[in-house]
Amino acid sequence: MAENIHNLVDLVRGHRVFIQTHNFPDQDAIASAFGLQYLLQQFGVPSTICHHGPVERAVTANMVSELGIEMLSDENDSANTPMCKNDYIITVDSQKGSGNIDDLIGCEVACIDHHPTFVEVDDYKYKDVRIVGSCSTIIADYYRECGVEMSEGVATALLYGLKCDTRNFTRGVTRLDVEMYNYLFPKSNNQLIRRYQAAEIEYSELNAFSDSLRNIEIYDEVGFAFLDFPCKEGFIATVSDFILDIDLVKFVVVYTRRPHGFKFSVRSELDEFDAGAIVSEALKDVGLGGGHKAMAGGFAEEEKVLEKSIDFKQVIQNLFLDAISKKKAK
Repeated sequence: MAENIHNLVDLVRGHRVFIQTHNFPDQDAIASAFGLQYLLQQFGVPSTICHHGPVERAVTANMVSELGIEMLSDENDSANTPMCKNDYIITVDSQKGSGNIDDLIGCEVACIDHHPTFVEVDDYKYKDVRIVGSCSTIIADYYRECGVEMSEGVATALLYGLKCDTRNFTRGVTRLDVEMYNYLFPKSNNQLIRRYQAAEIEYSELNAFSDSLRNIEIYDEVGFAFLDFPCKEGFIATVSDFILDIDLVKFVVVYTRRPHGFKFSVRSELDEFDAGAIVSEALKDVGLGGGHKAMAGGFAEEEKVLEKSIDFKQVIQNLFLDAISKKKAK
């Protein structure tokens, strides 16, 4: 894959470059963008990391601060770095049209991601999509293949991103993920990573976490939980991961209200129940969804859900149970 990074460098050289993560970026998205930014800089290509939505988790914000990661969000004053239509955008840990990344004014010329493609985009001049455990794995592989040394901060971010998205190597792990763990480990500050991992649940979230667990409904090994209170993107994912550890649950759908709709976090521990495919099927008439076999996400428009019934919980449960039944029938 050494030729990949050189092809990308040749493509973006001479342009103003933005590296865009998915909205409300998590550890893997931020680490991937940071790693790619540092790598491009070694080839004389400066870039700016950008995203929509704040970095919500305190532990992720600490990683950004302590590793000196600079990112431009629409929460900041972007007057000094306005994007124009001729600027080049590289999307990382997401793909255009996936429903979790804003369409910015610049030109999306490249995509680096580890999620399956659900919406084909012809605009990319460079695309590296590999179904591995994390996007950080792909970025780390660029370093290994082209022989560029990374800083300790970059290695620490990439290893942390890899561990987070694979849930400490318990989901979606491939041989390349293991190889990149071995590659990154001696270069990283593992004491810092251990501190980050020890703070995944914030003290302020304990009551909300407890309340969410009281709302679990289980139907034939499928667990549903509606979080009927304001909550952060990362918190939804944390709850869905936790529910999957319940012995009666093999597939999880956790969702909460957002302006004009519902945000979903979906998890599966069964290979035959592809989370990405199921959420895509379940939400196809009311919104968008997609992701990996083990983890996925989506958004449903409230108006379209309520057109089916004012009992939105029943509508959502039926959409997912029907999609799962279709998978069982095949």
